[in-house]
Amino acid sequence: MKLDQLIKGLELSEVKGPVSPEIKGIAYSSLKVKPGFLFVAIRGLKEDGHNFIEEAVGKGVRAVVMEVPKPNRKGATRIVVKDSRRALAILATRFYGNPSEGIKLIGITGTNGKTTAAYLIESILKEDGYQVGVIGTINHRYPGKVLPAGHTTPESLELQRILREMVDQGVNCAVMEVSSHALTLRRVDGCQFDIGLFTNISQDHLDYHGNMTDYFASKQKFFLENLPESRKQNKWAIFNFDDPKVNSIDFPPGLKPLSFGRRKGADVSAQEVRFSPEGIKAQIKLPQGSLKISSPLLGEFNLSNILAATAVGTSLEIPQEKIKKGIGATSPIPGRMERIANKRGITILIDYAHTPQALQSVLESLGRLTPGRIITVFGCGGERDQGKRPLMGEISAKLSDLSIITSDNPRGEAPDKIISDISQGVESASGGCRQYSPRKITKGFTAKGYLIMADRKEAIRTALAVAREGDSVLIAGKGHERYQLVGDKRIPFDDRKQVKEALRTLKSQ
Repeated sequence: MKLDQLIKGLELSEVKGPVSPEIKGIAYSSLKVKPGFLFVAIRGLKEDGHNFIEEAVGKGVRAVVMEVPKPNRKGATRIVVKDSRRALAILATRFYGNPSEGIKLIGITGTNGKTTAAYLIESILKEDGYQVGVIGTINHRYPGKVLPAGHTTPESLELQRILREMVDQGVNCAVMEVSSHALTLRRVDGCQFDIGLFTNISQDHLDYHGNMTDYFASKQKFFLENLPESRKQNKWAIFNFDDPKVNSIDFPPGLKPLSFGRRKGADVSAQEVRFSPEGIKAQIKLPQGSLKISSPLLGEFNLSNILAATAVGTSLEIPQEKIKKGIGATSPIPGRMERIANKRGITILIDYAHTPQALQSVLESLGRLTPGRIITVFGCGGERDQGKRPLMGEISAKLSDLSIITSDNPRGEAPDKIISDISQGVESASGGCRQYSPRKITKGFTAKGYLIMADRKEAIRTALAVAREGDSVLIAGKGHERYQLVGDKRIPFDDRKQVKEALRTLKSQ
């Protein structure tokens, strides 16, 4: 594509050099540039692309997009813009032929529930005959291909490339998890959305956003800017009626609002609800009619995800019977209340819960389903929101019989420091919480208490060793992840494998 076609309509402060060269590719990393490419200098979280312009030019790029003017070098056109990230998103969209224009595009944002909602929506869409692509936390997938997910929402250049691949392979509807980082960093600019879904909002990512006001503002941006800017017709804003913050959004004209929730007044709601260890049964009330659903998913928070997916199906005018089949066909999602089978009469669950609200929702649901005790293994990620650590400690102490505080993804922080922050919340919990010794605790423990075990493998093994028939063991925080981030290393670690190994070891003793 010619350079002048690519940059047409961008907010340009300056263009110096030829604008007729053919552009063979786009890169925002100097390591990935090739002769004939366009290089976009963006300010990253760790590096500033402006510092690599000379390197990119030396490798033969035809043009450079930048925010800060740099001395022009012969052979490379200098293009100065106000916002390089916005420019990258628009350039990528054009280079890959606006792939979202010809398909249905559903964006899901919110603190919790994005992944489960995406799986449910995918299943409903398949029942209605759609060829579906999904871009999300666990992976990016479409019929015949599964790609690893580096970020929940890829950088705009990769995002548009993936959408292009999907369309070329026959995908006619894509479901995308849209993170707050992606919205702030303009990764989804240029995407033509048909539907926006807001699951909920609670504390997370304050290490990046600074405070809840800015975090919520980043989420609202999807409904106040990205969705309204879409050129699609009949755009829907689907939102959680039970969440006061989400319910307070004043959606702009041109968006059709549709609410879901348990509170009276929601457009899509639930009646005659039954929760059990086998799943959820309910009568779902729709704006036009109702349907009975049965799902193997566990917990009240998953009912909210089911209502959200039903609302999406309703907005697409999918027949109720197909919505029902899609919900019933959705298997437990990897790392989301994922049950590990065993012969000891224990309920063992792996869940991604890594925020205070998510942990509370999971433990409250387990409390209703567990005849025995609840044992929770969890930690918090290093170099991330430190404010949620004591909150999660307090929640676990209140809602668990035994909390085992361990390492999660410590990154560059000392695990002992993270555990200490969590322990402050455990110790402040009302009613008292006894600290047990890992060497002395037995299956017969009775008083509410906690253990400190930095070794996650040993923490999981201990939880299973002291659990008895009728108990539930929740291993929270990492979910589908198959690694631990320690320093700058990614060490293989899978909670599911650790559970199965521990069960084998305990069986032989």
